[in-house]
Amino acid sequence: MTVRTRRPIQLMSWLSAAFFLLTASMASSQSLSVQPLNLVGTIPSTDWEAYRSRFVEDNGRVVDTANGNISHSEGQGYGLLLALAAADRRSFERIWNFTFTELLIRDDGLAVWKWDPNGKPKVTDRNNATDGDLLIAYALAKAGTAWQEPRYTTAAQKLAKAIGGSTFGRSGRSMILLPGAQGFGASDRPDGPVINLSYWVFEAFPVLATLAPEYEWNRVWRDGVMLLLQATSGRIRLPADWISLHNELQPQPADGFPPEFGYNSLRIPLYLLRAGMTDMEWLRALKQRWSAENEGIAVVNVVTGQIRERLTDQGYAILPAALACALDGTPVPESLKTFEPSLYYPSTLYLLAKSLLGEKYPQCV
Repeated sequence: MTVRTRRPIQLMSWLSAAFFLLTASMASSQSLSVQPLNLVGTIPSTDWEAYRSRFVEDNGRVVDTANGNISHSEGQGYGLLLALAAADRRSFERIWNFTFTELLIRDDGLAVWKWDPNGKPKVTDRNNATDGDLLIAYALAKAGTAWQEPRYTTAAQKLAKAIGGSTFGRSGRSMILLPGAQGFGASDRPDGPVINLSYWVFEAFPVLATLAPEYEWNRVWRDGVMLLLQATSGRIRLPADWISLHNELQPQPADGFPPEFGYNSLRIPLYLLRAGMTDMEWLRALKQRWSAENEGIAVVNVVTGQIRERLTDQGYAILPAALACALDGTPVPESLKTFEPSLYYPSTLYLLAKSLLGEKYPQCV
């Protein structure tokens, strides 16, 4: 009898806590709004030229120098966004031409994610990567408005409709963004659906909602915030890069992926800042964690809390500096004010952060 009475009480307590967390998360997400960025002219031409000369080929291919010199839809999207931020229309057009010709070859209107210069054929994986699609569509939409170029707006709208039609899904009561059109849904894998919270490029959602209003963009980004709050509610308070929603009440690290807050997820706070979503308590907790007196920015096992790798590149170091600036007005250290490009990914993060700081927080730089 004792066992029978204790288990329902424990279960009810757990369910009550889960319900409280869900309710609080929904309330928090509903109170947030995305603040638009102007983008154009927020990156100095010298910084953009240093990036362009190292990572963008003359044909518009953006090269991932730490990943076998491949190109991917994410990199093309970042390249478009940074070219726009640098007000370099010529480079934007080149990057878009390569993207349109080499990656936008799927029947559903999404971009293939991987292009390998040594591959035969060069497109070695025809699945899409939804963050890349979002970045490309968002950059095209912003460029279409900034430069009054209907071609870009039309292409952005076509891609936005493809994203909504092929990558929006449901998990319980949540609307979710699938990382790819294939391979991540509930019918694709035993622990599905699987998501990656760093694929929510929050600043893009309101812009693309105006181009494809038949899809629930507002619901998807708000539920993404709710899922982030749930995924960071545990002892470690960090989301895994790849998350299973098979258990609808609590996100878990997905099978087959390291249970780590890693190179993917460290973009999440930057995306939140770029969207103007600074009033999340988790950001303050992360700022404290990333401070020099504590852990610093690192790849962390979200189950054990063990640090696998500390990240010291300038492109990673600017992320906690941007957090401190946005939340507390702390000036960016002098050592981070001069761009020193290294590898594609941290250099990209650096310019995305610097673009934000230049537009929204010039007093810090």
